Amino acid sequence: MTDTTAADATLAPAKPATRPARPHFSSGPCAKPPGYDPAKLATDVLGRSHRSKLGKQRLHYAIELMRELLNLPDTHRIGIVPGSDTGAYEMAMWTMLGARPVTALAWESFGEGWVTDAVKQLKIDPTVIRADYGQLPDLAQVDWSHDVLFTWNGTTSGVRVPNGDWIPADREGLSFADATSGVFAYDLPWDKIDVATFSWQKVLGGEGAHGVLILGPRAVERLESYTPAWPLPKVFRLVSKGKLTEGVFKGETINTPSMLAVEDAIWSLEWAKSLGQGGLIARSDANAAALDTIVAERDWLGHLAADPASRSKTSVCLTVDADEGVIKKMVSLLEAEHAAYDIGGYRDAPPGLRIWCGATVDTADIEALGPWLDWAYATAKAG
Repeated sequence: MTDTTAADATLAPAKPATRPARPHFSSGPCAKPPGYDPAKLATDVLGRSHRSKLGKQRLHYAIELMRELLNLPDTHRIGIVPGSDTGAYEMAMWTMLGARPVTALAWESFGEGWVTDAVKQLKIDPTVIRADYGQLPDLAQVDWSHDVLFTWNGTTSGVRVPNGDWIPADREGLSFADATSGVFAYDLPWDKIDVATFSWQKVLGGEGAHGVLILGPRAVERLESYTPAWPLPKVFRLVSKGKLTEGVFKGETINTPSMLAVEDAIWSLEWAKSLGQGGLIARSDANAAALDTIVAERDWLGHLAADPASRSKTSVCLTVDADEGVIKKMVSLLEAEHAAYDIGGYRDAPPGLRIWCGATVDTADIEALGPWLDWAYATAKAG
């Protein structure tokens, strides 16, 4: 028999035998919790007004579940607001900035977005402290007589603040934490956070379009004592006649929410409650550790965030020893094989992979991903 394979041909590697059972590794919207089924959602509130007794009850119930899971003190308010995490953070910026100088920390795309909005939209001239993707800026440079804008966990860079020790208890300014890929995955120090925002689509695996705004007592004091120089859109208004509109923080939303999305969030919150915050953190930690093992065993993979102390345990960004074309081919191959969905790096970040390790992902699926990364890398390089 004649061997018709060319001498210099590269044979395609064999595909792994086992695929991740749930290959959903997107960094937002993220994987649904294990056991999720839309048929399990409560539907009595659908087709009803969100201002009906039942509608307000369900919205208030979602708020109380979040409070319980986050161990949030009674001094902090929780509101469901429009526009996902972006809308919640914009609401905070537009209603509270301008009373003091502002410092903005930027080490990834969303942090840069808050800088842009402060400069171009609010016409504030903030002090900006930047770091490249994969790095954390020098937090000791922050002047806490300023209001300070930062992301707790950089979704697009895989870099997080290590803890809240850098935030002084006697700060004069307010701390504004975009915590969307950090909340529920870390034990946040609420005494150090005056404003926090997030969306259900991250660690809870919920649906988009709705944001959550958390206000500490110092933020409430700012809202009631300060009127911004710029006009506020209706969906941003949190104060009436000089007092906080408390109904917003009891389920009386400013605009009409999707009650289907609310029920979806409630299902995820009840799942999370069955684990407790410690259980959620443990699942994220186990997933990040499993992915770290995969990276350590491969010389062609690396972490974009070099320092483990500031490396995200949820949105983990990886470098690949290949050009952008090979990386894009890897992502396409894995999606076509239903082995991994949506793991390309963020469009503004350096070319690489981004793998969600939040609590809704199963560790076994992270472990099963390793051989598929090998296959995709070898196949893309051979092509």
